[in-house]
Amino acid sequence: MQTKKNIEFILNTMGEMFPDAECELTHSNPFELTIAVLLSAQATDALVNKVTPSLFEKYKTPEDYLQVPLEELENDIKRIGLFRSKAKHIKQLCQSLIENYNGEIPKEKSELVKLAGVGRKTANVVASVAFGEPAIAVDTHVDRVSKRLGICRWKDSVLEVEKTLMKKIPKEDWSITHHRFIFFGRYHCKAQSPNCPECPLVEVCREGKKRMKKRGVIV
Repeated sequence: MQTKKNIEFILNTMGEMFPDAECELTHSNPFELTIAVLLSAQATDALVNKVTPSLFEKYKTPEDYLQVPLEELENDIKRIGLFRSKAKHIKQLCQSLIENYNGEIPKEKSELVKLAGVGRKTANVVASVAFGEPAIAVDTHVDRVSKRLGICRWKDSVLEVEKTLMKKIPKEDWSITHHRFIFFGRYHCKAQSPNCPECPLVEVCREGKKRMKKRGVIV
Protein backbone atom coordinates (compact mmCIF):
# COMPACT_ATOMS: atom_id res chain seq x y z
CA MET A 1 0.00 0.00 0.00
CA GLN A 2 1.19 3.49 -0.77
CA THR A 3 2.69 5.82 1.82
CA LYS A 4 1.19 9.23 2.51
CA LYS A 5 4.15 10.81 0.74
CA ASN A 6 3.66 8.70 -2.37
CA ILE A 7 -0.06 9.42 -2.47
CA GLU A 8 0.71 13.13 -2.32
CA PHE A 9 3.17 12.66 -5.19
CA ILE A 10 0.53 10.76 -7.20
CA LEU A 11 -2.12 13.44 -6.66
CA ASN A 12 0.26 16.26 -7.54
CA THR A 13 1.46 14.47 -10.67
CA MET A 14 -2.06 13.78 -11.87
CA GLY A 15 -2.86 17.42 -11.20
CA GLU A 16 -0.03 18.41 -13.52
CA MET A 17 -1.13 15.92 -16.17
CA PHE A 18 -4.82 16.81 -16.07
CA PRO A 19 -5.25 20.22 -14.43
CA ASP A 20 -8.60 20.82 -16.10
CA ALA A 21 -10.18 17.40 -15.58
CA GLU A 22 -13.95 17.65 -15.25
CA CYS A 23 -17.16 15.79 -15.96
CA GLU A 24 -17.32 15.15 -19.71
CA LEU A 25 -21.03 14.36 -19.86
CA THR A 26 -22.97 17.06 -21.72
CA HIS A 27 -25.57 18.69 -19.47
CA SER A 28 -26.90 22.11 -18.50
CA ASN A 29 -28.62 21.42 -15.17
CA PRO A 30 -28.80 18.78 -12.39
CA PHE A 31 -31.74 17.00 -14.04
CA GLU A 32 -29.91 16.53 -17.34
CA LEU A 33 -26.77 15.44 -15.51
CA THR A 34 -28.69 12.79 -13.58
CA ILE A 35 -30.21 11.41 -16.79
CA ALA A 36 -26.81 11.45 -18.51
CA VAL A 37 -25.06 9.62 -15.66
CA LEU A 38 -27.88 7.06 -15.55
CA LEU A 39 -27.41 6.46 -19.28
CA SER A 40 -23.64 6.17 -18.92
CA ALA A 41 -23.80 2.94 -16.91
CA GLN A 42 -21.85 0.35 -18.96
CA ALA A 43 -21.57 2.90 -21.78
CA THR A 44 -18.94 5.46 -22.68
CA ASP A 45 -19.41 9.17 -22.06
CA ALA A 46 -18.66 9.75 -25.73
CA LEU A 47 -21.59 7.58 -26.81
CA VAL A 48 -23.93 9.17 -24.27
CA ASN A 49 -22.92 12.61 -25.52
CA LYS A 50 -24.01 11.61 -29.02
CA VAL A 51 -27.49 10.74 -27.79
CA THR A 52 -28.25 13.40 -25.19
CA PRO A 53 -28.29 16.58 -27.34
CA SER A 54 -31.41 15.50 -29.21
CA LEU A 55 -32.80 13.84 -26.07
CA PHE A 56 -32.47 17.00 -23.99
CA GLU A 57 -33.93 19.07 -26.80
CA LYS A 58 -37.02 16.86 -26.81
CA TYR A 59 -37.36 16.30 -23.04
CA LYS A 60 -36.77 19.28 -20.78
CA THR A 61 -38.74 18.35 -17.65
CA PRO A 62 -39.75 15.17 -15.80
CA GLU A 63 -43.27 15.68 -17.15
CA ASP A 64 -41.97 15.54 -20.72
CA TYR A 65 -40.57 12.04 -20.21
CA LEU A 66 -43.86 10.83 -18.73
CA GLN A 67 -45.96 12.12 -21.60
CA VAL A 68 -44.54 9.71 -24.18
CA PRO A 69 -44.97 5.93 -24.43
CA LEU A 70 -42.15 3.80 -23.05
CA GLU A 71 -41.44 2.47 -26.55
CA GLU A 72 -40.84 5.99 -27.84
CA LEU A 73 -38.31 6.74 -25.10
CA GLU A 74 -36.63 3.40 -25.73
CA ASN A 75 -36.28 4.32 -29.38
CA ASP A 76 -34.76 7.68 -28.45
CA ILE A 77 -31.95 6.02 -26.46
CA LYS A 78 -31.64 2.68 -28.28
CA ARG A 79 -28.04 3.37 -29.33
CA ILE A 80 -27.05 3.00 -25.68
CA GLY A 81 -26.64 -0.38 -24.03
CA LEU A 82 -29.39 -1.62 -21.71
CA PHE A 83 -31.71 1.00 -23.24
CA ARG A 84 -34.89 -0.82 -22.24
CA SER A 85 -34.12 -0.96 -18.53
CA LYS A 86 -32.70 2.57 -18.62
CA ALA A 87 -35.89 3.89 -20.25
CA LYS A 88 -37.96 2.29 -17.47
CA HIS A 89 -35.68 3.78 -14.83
CA ILE A 90 -35.93 7.24 -16.39
CA LYS A 91 -39.71 7.11 -16.31
CA GLN A 92 -39.75 5.83 -12.72
CA LEU A 93 -37.21 8.49 -11.71
CA CYS A 94 -39.27 11.25 -13.27
CA GLN A 95 -42.44 10.00 -11.58
CA SER A 96 -40.65 10.02 -8.23
CA LEU A 97 -39.30 13.54 -8.79
CA ILE A 98 -42.81 14.83 -9.41
CA GLU A 99 -44.40 12.97 -6.51
CA ASN A 100 -41.70 13.46 -3.88
CA TYR A 101 -39.37 16.30 -4.85
CA ASN A 102 -41.47 18.94 -6.59
CA GLY A 103 -39.93 17.94 -9.90
CA GLU A 104 -36.40 18.85 -8.77
CA ILE A 105 -33.30 16.70 -8.31
CA PRO A 106 -32.59 16.42 -4.55
CA LYS A 107 -29.19 17.59 -3.35
CA GLU A 108 -28.69 14.98 -0.62
CA LYS A 109 -27.00 11.73 -1.59
CA SER A 110 -29.31 9.87 0.79
CA GLU A 111 -32.25 11.07 -1.30
CA LEU A 112 -30.57 10.67 -4.67
CA VAL A 113 -30.02 6.94 -4.15
CA LYS A 114 -33.78 6.51 -3.67
CA LEU A 115 -34.35 7.41 -7.31
CA ALA A 116 -34.72 4.61 -9.86
CA GLY A 117 -31.48 3.81 -11.65
CA VAL A 118 -29.42 5.96 -9.27
CA GLY A 119 -26.82 4.02 -7.32
CA ARG A 120 -24.06 5.27 -5.07
CA LYS A 121 -21.76 6.17 -7.96
CA THR A 122 -24.41 8.22 -9.76
CA ALA A 123 -25.41 9.94 -6.54
CA ASN A 124 -21.80 10.90 -5.86
CA VAL A 125 -21.37 12.31 -9.37
CA VAL A 126 -24.55 14.38 -9.17
CA ALA A 127 -23.82 15.64 -5.66
CA SER A 128 -20.29 16.61 -6.64
CA VAL A 129 -20.76 18.04 -10.14
CA ALA A 130 -24.22 19.57 -9.80
CA PHE A 131 -24.15 20.72 -6.19
CA GLY A 132 -20.46 21.10 -5.31
CA GLU A 133 -20.47 18.49 -2.54
CA PRO A 134 -17.12 16.72 -1.92
CA ALA A 135 -17.46 13.16 -3.23
CA ILE A 136 -15.53 10.37 -4.90
CA ALA A 137 -17.52 8.38 -7.43
CA VAL A 138 -15.88 5.04 -8.11
CA ASP A 139 -16.34 4.03 -11.73
CA THR A 140 -14.30 1.47 -13.65
CA HIS A 141 -11.43 3.95 -14.20
CA VAL A 142 -11.19 5.06 -10.57
CA ASP A 143 -11.34 1.44 -9.41
CA ARG A 144 -8.64 0.30 -11.85
CA VAL A 145 -6.26 3.21 -11.29
CA SER A 146 -6.47 3.16 -7.49
CA LYS A 147 -5.68 -0.58 -7.46
CA ARG A 148 -2.92 -0.49 -10.06
CA LEU A 149 -1.21 2.28 -8.15
CA GLY A 150 -1.50 0.36 -4.90
CA ILE A 151 -3.61 2.92 -3.09
CA CYS A 152 -6.30 0.26 -2.70
CA ARG A 153 -6.16 -3.54 -2.55
CA TRP A 154 -6.95 -5.71 -5.56
CA LYS A 155 -9.72 -7.47 -3.64
CA ASP A 156 -11.42 -4.27 -2.45
CA SER A 157 -15.07 -3.81 -3.38
CA VAL A 158 -16.25 -0.59 -5.01
CA LEU A 159 -17.47 0.64 -1.62
CA GLU A 160 -14.16 -0.25 0.02
CA VAL A 161 -12.29 1.63 -2.71
CA GLU A 162 -14.45 4.70 -2.12
CA LYS A 163 -13.93 4.58 1.65
CA THR A 164 -10.17 4.07 1.30
CA LEU A 165 -9.81 6.99 -1.10
CA MET A 166 -11.94 9.20 1.17
CA LYS A 167 -9.66 8.29 4.07
CA LYS A 168 -6.36 8.80 2.24
CA ILE A 169 -7.21 11.89 0.18
CA PRO A 170 -7.98 15.30 1.73
CA LYS A 171 -11.71 16.00 1.63
CA GLU A 172 -11.26 19.25 -0.26
CA ASP A 173 -9.58 17.26 -3.05
CA TRP A 174 -12.14 14.45 -3.35
CA SER A 175 -14.08 15.79 -6.31
CA ILE A 176 -11.16 16.94 -8.45
CA THR A 177 -9.26 13.72 -7.67
CA HIS A 178 -12.25 11.72 -8.86
CA HIS A 179 -12.11 13.49 -12.23
CA ARG A 180 -8.33 13.24 -12.51
CA PHE A 181 -8.40 9.51 -11.80
CA ILE A 182 -10.98 9.13 -14.55
CA PHE A 183 -8.90 11.12 -17.04
CA PHE A 184 -5.76 9.21 -16.03
CA GLY A 185 -7.54 5.91 -16.59
CA ARG A 186 -9.38 6.97 -19.73
CA TYR A 187 -6.50 8.63 -21.58
CA HIS A 188 -3.29 7.23 -20.08
CA CYS A 189 -3.60 4.15 -17.86
CA LYS A 190 -6.06 2.34 -20.12
CA ALA A 191 -7.46 -1.07 -19.23
CA GLN A 192 -5.84 -2.99 -22.09
CA SER A 193 -2.84 -0.85 -22.96
CA PRO A 194 -1.56 1.32 -20.10
CA ASN A 195 1.18 3.69 -21.18
CA CYS A 196 3.70 2.49 -18.59
CA PRO A 197 6.89 3.38 -20.53
CA GLU A 198 5.96 7.08 -20.57
CA CYS A 199 4.18 7.23 -17.22
CA PRO A 200 5.56 9.69 -14.65
CA LEU A 201 4.10 7.49 -11.90
CA VAL A 202 5.74 4.22 -12.93
CA GLU A 203 8.29 4.40 -10.11
CA VAL A 204 5.54 4.25 -7.48
CA CYS A 205 3.12 2.03 -9.42
CA ARG A 206 3.13 -1.66 -8.51
CA GLU A 207 1.37 -2.66 -11.73
CA GLY A 208 3.65 -0.46 -13.83
CA LYS A 209 6.77 -1.96 -12.27
CA LYS A 210 5.49 -5.46 -12.94
CA ARG A 211 4.71 -4.68 -16.58
CA MET A 212 8.05 -2.98 -17.17
CA LYS A 213 9.90 -5.90 -15.57
CA LYS A 214 8.25 -8.24 -18.08
CA ARG A 215 9.65 -6.01 -20.79
CA GLY A 216 13.10 -6.35 -19.29
CA VAL A 217 13.14 -2.77 -18.03
CA ILE A 218 14.19 -2.17 -14.44
CA VAL A 219 12.38 0.74 -12.79
